[in-house]
Amino acid sequence: MTTPLLISTNTIEKHFWTWQGHQIQYTSMGTGKPLVLIHGFGASIGHWRKNIPVLAEAGYQVFAIDLLGFGGSDKPALDYTLDLWQQQLKDFWHAHIQEPTVFIGNSIGALLSLMVVTNEPEIAAGGILINCAGGLNHRPDELNPPLRLVMGMFTKFVSSKLTGPLLFNLIRQKPRIRRTLMQVYRDREAITEELVDLIYTPSCDPGAQQVFASVLTAPPGPSPTELLPKVEHPLLVIWGEDDPWTPIAGAAIYQQQSETGKDVEFVSIANAGHCPHDEKPEAVNQLMLQWLSNMEKVGRPAIPQQS
Repeated sequence: MTTPLLISTNTIEKHFWTWQGHQIQYTSMGTGKPLVLIHGFGASIGHWRKNIPVLAEAGYQVFAIDLLGFGGSDKPALDYTLDLWQQQLKDFWHAHIQEPTVFIGNSIGALLSLMVVTNEPEIAAGGILINCAGGLNHRPDELNPPLRLVMGMFTKFVSSKLTGPLLFNLIRQKPRIRRTLMQVYRDREAITEELVDLIYTPSCDPGAQQVFASVLTAPPGPSPTELLPKVEHPLLVIWGEDDPWTPIAGAAIYQQQSETGKDVEFVSIANAGHCPHDEKPEAVNQLMLQWLSNMEKVGRPAIPQQS
C-alpha cells in the first residue's frame, strides 16, 4: 500500500472567492479530472490534508471548499440550511470548474454531495460518500420521547441570546473538542493538536456562535432515503464501522439500492469511526483512487477491494 503524502493544514494554499457578498475559502491542487471535497460540521478544508495531495498526485484537480459559516469562510448571521450550501457548491462549480465533477464528502458534506449528485446531475460525474449524515439535524420522529424532550431544551438554550454564547464557549474549548473527538475516532493517535486546532481556531471568529446556533436549530433537510432513488450517477459509499454518530446500521439503505440495480458500491472500514478519511487515510485514499480509475476506464466502477 502506498504511503500517503502528508501536508500540514498551514501549508495548504488558500484562495478566496466572493459568493453572494461573502468571502469563501477554498484550495486547489493538481491537474486532471475535477474532484470537490466537502467537509463535515465544524470542520474545514484542513480535514482533507491527508487526502488532497494523494488525489492530486494521482492525476486529479482537487478542490476543497469551506462551507459558508465554517473554516476560513465568512460567518454571516444567516439561516443556514443544506439548500444554502448546495447553492454555494453549484455556484462554485460554475465559477471554477465547468466540467462534470465527482463530489466527495464526509458526514454533512457527504449528504451535500448526495444532494448535488441527485439534484444537479448536469454538473456531477459521481459521488463518494464517507459516513454520510442522515440529515443536518435529527428529525423528531427519529428520537424517543425522553431524548426528544432533552434535545428540545438544548435547542432552546443554544438559540437563546443569553445562554447561547455561554454554552458555545463551553463546547468550543480545546479539552472538550478533544473529548468529543475521542468519542468518534477509534484511533486516539489520530487526534492530534493540529486536528484540535483545525476545529478550535474557526470557532474564535466573529459570528461563529450564531452559525452554531443556526445550524443546530435548522431543518434536517432531505434524507438519503428520499434522494437515493433519484440518483443517476455512480456512488461509492465508505463507512467507518465504529461510528457512534452515524452508525453503520444506517448504511443498509445504500446496500439495498445496490441490490435494485443502482450503481452504488459500499465498503466498510474496520477500526475507524466517523472520519475514516482522516483516521485511516491510506485505506480510504486507495479505495477512492481505485473506484475513480475504474469509473474512467469502463464508465461503471467495479466493487473496490481493500488490500
